[in-house]
Amino acid sequence: MIREKSEAKTEIAPLANKTILVTRSAGQSSKFTELLKKEGAKVIEMPALVITPPSSWHDLDAAITNIDSFDWLILTSTNGVDYFFERLTEKGKDSRALAGVKIAVVGKKTAESLKTCGLTPDFIPPNFVADSLVANFPEKLSGKKVLFPRVETGGREVLVKELNSQGAEVIEVAAYESTCPENIVPEAFLALQNLQIDIITFASSKTVRNFCYLISENKDKLPENCLENICIASIGPQTSQSCHSLLGRVDVEAKEFTLDGLTKAIIKWVGARK
Repeated sequence: MIREKSEAKTEIAPLANKTILVTRSAGQSSKFTELLKKEGAKVIEMPALVITPPSSWHDLDAAITNIDSFDWLILTSTNGVDYFFERLTEKGKDSRALAGVKIAVVGKKTAESLKTCGLTPDFIPPNFVADSLVANFPEKLSGKKVLFPRVETGGREVLVKELNSQGAEVIEVAAYESTCPENIVPEAFLALQNLQIDIITFASSKTVRNFCYLISENKDKLPENCLENICIASIGPQTSQSCHSLLGRVDVEAKEFTLDGLTKAIIKWVGARK
């Protein structure tokens, strides 16, 4: 009796056999890592940001004390949300203190982070980018008092300039600081040294700058061509500008400027080369 063997086709994950270096702050990498692993990738995390409290809470505390005087609160990152609400709690207040303040957020992840605090944003600009916030703002900004908790150093000034140009009074306060790590973590260093990376992802201009700084600091220990055949993947236009400026190219840019969008763009890029 001849037994017929039915061979089930094994579906190969779209990112199988690809090693992806994720450059973000260590605490924020895991969700993106899981997205990529789900698609079959081997992921190595390389922290390129260290998120810490600001050098002083003075300005943020003063703004929280006078929170009733503001018309709008603008939050452009999950870090801004986390540190602002942590400090709000520290000062003996909660989300009810924002009852008379409208909230604008940039990005899907920032909106999700705000919802964990029990609040829904009044406005999210299209395309998930800060540059579209002023152009699409739901009301006239002239005479409005705006609180903008942000990174202490190294942030872009475009948003503040555009808000001011529309007649808003913008109060910028340091809510957190973002700095460069001292070293490349060993797993990432070995993978770069042995030319084992297929794709590097960048989710902000600051990660590009810090990554390039860390590479330059270790150039004597890394192959000269360690980035030559690696796909450079960017989350959006501003990050891509930094990639072009510092790395000379961008191979993948997300159409939707989110981590989900970046994952889809990488899958499309890999699929086109099979």
